[in-house]
Amino acid sequence: MSICVCVCVCVCVCVCTVHPVSIHSASLIPLFCRCEDTLVTPLPYSAFTSSSVYGSKYGAGYAKLNRNQGAGGWSPLQSDQYQWLQIDMGSKKQVVAIETQGRYSSPDFSTRFRLLYSDTKNNWRPYLQDGNIWSFKGNTNSEDVTRHQLEHAILARYIRFVPLDWNREGRIGVRLELYGCSHWADVISFDGIGIVSYRFKSKKIKVARDVISLKFKTQARDGVLLHGEGQQGDYITLELRRAKLQLSINLGSSHYGSIQGHTTVSSGSLLDDGYWHSVLIERYRRNVNFTLDHHTQRFRTNGEFDHLDLDLEISFGGLPESTKLSSGGRENFVGCMEGITYNGENITSLVRRKRVDTSSFRNLTFSCSESNSFPVFFNSTSFLQLPGQSDSDTLSVSLSFRTWNPSGLLMFTQLADGWVELGLTEGKVTIFMNMTLKNTRIGISSGSGLNDGQWHSVHLNALENHAMLTIDGDEASTVRTAIPNQIQTGGTYYFGGNFLHSNSRSLQRSFQGCMQMIHIDNHLVDLRDVEQGLIGTYENVSLDMCAIVDRCVPNHCEHGGRCSQTWDAFSCNCSGTGYTGATCHSSLYPQSCEEYKHQGKSSGNYLIDPDGSGSIAPFRVTCDIIGEKFLFKCPYSLCMQCMKKKCIISIHVLVLTVTHRADKCEQFVAYTCRMSRLFNSPDGNPFTWWVGRANKKHSYWGGSGPGIQKCTCGIENNCTDPRRYCNCDADLRSWKEDAGLLIYKDHLPVSEVVVGDTSRSGSEAKLTVGPLKCQGDRDYWNMASFGSPASSLHFQSVSQQTSTDISFYFKTSSTYGVFVENLGTNSFFHIELRGSVILFSLDVGGERVELSVRSPNLLNDDQWHHVEAEKNIKEAVLKLDSLYQDVKALPPEGHGKPQANGDLFIGASSGQRGFLGCIRALRINGVTFDLEERAKVTSGVTPGCQGHCKNFGMHCKNGGRCVELYNAYSCDCSLTAYDGPFCTNDVGGYFETGTVVRYDFLSQAGPSLLGEVKPTPGASVPVESNLTKEELVFSFSTYSAPSILVYISSRTQDYMAVVLRHNGTLQIRYSLGGLSEPYTIDVDHRNMANGQPHSVNITRSLREIKLQLDHYPLATYNLPESSDTHFNLVKSIFLGKVFETGQIDPILIERYNTPGFVGCLSRVQLNSVAPLKAALRSSMTVPVSTHGILVPSNCGASPLTISPMISANDPWHIEAAGAVFPFKEENRSSDDADRNFAIIGGIISVVIFSVLCILVFAIRHLFRHKGSYHTNEAKGAESADCADAAIIVNDPAFTETIDESKKEWFI
Repeated sequence: MSICVCVCVCVCVCVCTVHPVSIHSASLIPLFCRCEDTLVTPLPYSAFTSSSVYGSKYGAGYAKLNRNQGAGGWSPLQSDQYQWLQIDMGSKKQVVAIETQGRYSSPDFSTRFRLLYSDTKNNWRPYLQDGNIWSFKGNTNSEDVTRHQLEHAILARYIRFVPLDWNREGRIGVRLELYGCSHWADVISFDGIGIVSYRFKSKKIKVARDVISLKFKTQARDGVLLHGEGQQGDYITLELRRAKLQLSINLGSSHYGSIQGHTTVSSGSLLDDGYWHSVLIERYRRNVNFTLDHHTQRFRTNGEFDHLDLDLEISFGGLPESTKLSSGGRENFVGCMEGITYNGENITSLVRRKRVDTSSFRNLTFSCSESNSFPVFFNSTSFLQLPGQSDSDTLSVSLSFRTWNPSGLLMFTQLADGWVELGLTEGKVTIFMNMTLKNTRIGISSGSGLNDGQWHSVHLNALENHAMLTIDGDEASTVRTAIPNQIQTGGTYYFGGNFLHSNSRSLQRSFQGCMQMIHIDNHLVDLRDVEQGLIGTYENVSLDMCAIVDRCVPNHCEHGGRCSQTWDAFSCNCSGTGYTGATCHSSLYPQSCEEYKHQGKSSGNYLIDPDGSGSIAPFRVTCDIIGEKFLFKCPYSLCMQCMKKKCIISIHVLVLTVTHRADKCEQFVAYTCRMSRLFNSPDGNPFTWWVGRANKKHSYWGGSGPGIQKCTCGIENNCTDPRRYCNCDADLRSWKEDAGLLIYKDHLPVSEVVVGDTSRSGSEAKLTVGPLKCQGDRDYWNMASFGSPASSLHFQSVSQQTSTDISFYFKTSSTYGVFVENLGTNSFFHIELRGSVILFSLDVGGERVELSVRSPNLLNDDQWHHVEAEKNIKEAVLKLDSLYQDVKALPPEGHGKPQANGDLFIGASSGQRGFLGCIRALRINGVTFDLEERAKVTSGVTPGCQGHCKNFGMHCKNGGRCVELYNAYSCDCSLTAYDGPFCTNDVGGYFETGTVVRYDFLSQAGPSLLGEVKPTPGASVPVESNLTKEELVFSFSTYSAPSILVYISSRTQDYMAVVLRHNGTLQIRYSLGGLSEPYTIDVDHRNMANGQPHSVNITRSLREIKLQLDHYPLATYNLPESSDTHFNLVKSIFLGKVFETGQIDPILIERYNTPGFVGCLSRVQLNSVAPLKAALRSSMTVPVSTHGILVPSNCGASPLTISPMISANDPWHIEAAGAVFPFKEENRSSDDADRNFAIIGGIISVVIFSVLCILVFAIRHLFRHKGSYHTNEAKGAESADCADAAIIVNDPAFTETIDESKKEWFI
């Protein structure tokens, strides 16, 4: 039976166009190329060779795609893992794709294969992808074509197709085509002596941008590829060190060493493999992209300089003689380079045209010499058997090896009397010699850490009565030992270890790695003879190939995890990093104090990690957890003396993500000074400033606000020097201080403070920066409610690397639904709920992997549950509520870079059954998704965890807003004049003579700190505005008249007032401009100063005014046509009395303002502003002040209550008509008597209740003006000498100051 596979390979000529782009892009020189020519079809029959052929018609030359000549493809004589098909493309080509078929009209096809490539038919290299030797999926029948686009193009002349698996009902069979294009470049061979010196047109160059590219191949592990330097200390060097590529740059260092510009970055490993490697260096000022074989490192050079200053020349292939003496003996490069370009100059072309200096070369050649090495690759099931001299008294074996495994058998040979074993044990080379007759065992070892992936040589020599072991040719470290008698060789040598023998020996693992340069009896073994079957034998050995892979480059251990490896796998040591998992990806610590609180932790010092798996390391904070609230404190603070000319104090800050997610933050700063000014003036350049978030400079101080170059005393008008706005600006010889809180959280934390006025004689300053304090965690409670099975939120997928983590909380009453799904090439994942099971599905290399976690309890219990999922290059993990988890190992292949433009769906997608319930705190790769904002613009999804307000929101009265909580609801009363859980409690106060409440609107003239403060959810501080409509609502009761109830002022002469005239009747006064006298509305039909509570509602829209007074009918009035309709620049609301500067209607002052309102005001509200409530609630940070005595009271108003639920909605209501009550006929008369007694008892109860009510009212009236009163003035007002000062003292952010030129009324 025969198996046939057809493969197609394509090559094309590449024509490239250069487009300059930013240094921040992946490459400065993107190439747009057509490279899709067929490469196999034009080749002659002789270009194909193979390991064997099944018959003359099955030859390698018949393996062309869609051809049926001969037997319709190539088939080898034996179908096993040692077969291969080789294609000579005639010259070096760039191969970008491969297509395969089986043998024509047969059951012969390959199902899995590998590609090898070479320039010389020797030292074959396997195609690598994702850091692994890649195996391609083949065909499923003999006729269909399977295509693979290569992730990285192959540059080679020879291609080998190696079948790994095939149709077991047939044989190996193949037809193929390769696609690509011709590749040509000037090649220069470097012998370790000659260098290429490219001299600049001028003696010195100073450049801010560099682009350098080249390709190289070598078998030497050390050597300088390029070097340039300048007399000022600048230099750039690219060199191989221990087979790793190292780039060193110095853009300049200061003479005194305060600025060190030296920067070194390493990339790659095992670069002495004799294969081509490409390098691209792109620099723009201090930003550098360093690319090696498609892997790019981005970094910034150290120091503060931007230009590279070089003198005379830059050299390629080594160091010039003038530099070698001071270079520490660094070696020149030995190998080949091609495509060398330096800032647009093609250096290799200039060399060929003899336009550059190559005088140091002994023999300059433009071809790459063929390597003499012939490596052998061993896996865990391999061995190689070679012959040697028998019955010899000398045993001499030497070889070179490279491996990652610490232990393994290198060589074993049987002696006439015993055996000799050469191997690795814990990274050391060991020799065990066993002499059977004398029952003697000898062991010696040498070297250490020899499992580092580098080539190491071993030479064992035993003759007469001693043995010697030499490692890496170091004769000085040769280890010698005596042997009891002369040895006699057996003549057969085994390498690799996986073979059977009867004699006992030490247990050694089979060797996994590469060997070359094997010498037996001081003769080099020609391994090509082994390949041709002329000498020796082998099993599972790959000849002429070293398939070593460094699994720690690039390092997949994240967050500083330490990578170690064996031949097959790598592992990460995460100890001390703060992260855990197979790749140290997941943080060990919660993201905030909020999470600690919900874990039941008490106050204390904790480590938090705000960005989870992100780049910011965990750091320690103090969590003050009190009840439902918590306070986060950043650990750092600073207190230091400054006496230099200019002090720059930098503070290491890790808490930017904390301020972003917090509800509010504050930080204390203090400047203690003696002859050291802080700002000097509110205008101009300040002496001192601080740097906050986003590296922005700020020139306001604690107690002030953005844009206000003042200190606390400047806001409160109590500075040491009244002409200055900071105490320190008085410039006195005595110690002064300016201190306060910075509370604009988007500017915090403070990362740097610059103190500038300490250079004068006698100037001193001490700076104190307190810890950052934050409260709340908006990300932790960012949630959305999904009310329809078809609803979902759509996001662009986050950028993913080889590791991805997903975390979220959910609660639901449904048993099925999709939580989250990401659609995209190489980035698909899907998490859903199925009953009591959470299912996590993902794609790895085109294969679907599923994990599941089952909960012992139902998950549709309307309680919060936590889901965590992670996928990394080693495993996938799924966790539920941190109690249950599933872990699955992932295949090493298929972890390619995911596409960046995938679609992320929260909820259902593609017609799937969606999720019903709430999802919160969704985080992917450390990025929290703003579900609430996206829900606002998505139908079927609502912000917050909805459901409670829909059923119970009607209980929030008087304009209160229902707010969904994660397990309940609350009523937000902040925009109402009411209080209480349902906004039904009156907020009122009793005014004594002279009591005044003033509420100020913020000025729009400049930024204000108050504009950034949100004292309660949903609340904000209004600013001055021009009103065309307003609604004023309040209640009052009094016996005193005349008085001013409410007065609303403006920065113009517009005002509105509600007053009680001398006869107790109500008058409303409007002055909006355009009228010579204010427009008045007199309500003459009733005396309102009768001690009874009265309610007033005044609504204006343009010129129409509507008045609702108590239970009287609604009355409508109209302003005259000449009146303006705009209430311009509303400034303040006064209750009880007017106490303001500027021009005020004299009638108000003379008739109504003295002695002031005495009585009770409640429910006061102008649009969304409740000034009286703000004055009585000290927890509200708003611009309100109180002067005089104000005592809380509801003014005798009847409290609003929640109406009972209607019977139709009451689940406990029993309809009388439908109820059946058991009763007996003989008891009816006694029931009638009982009913009469009940009626009489009810009448007596009503009379007693009425008498008690009259007594309560009389006692309340008698004691109304008695008792002790407690002031509820604004904080700090006790030290103020006027209402304006009280307002400013109460609110440090208040930006308005009193103009001394204005006249003030003191009545």
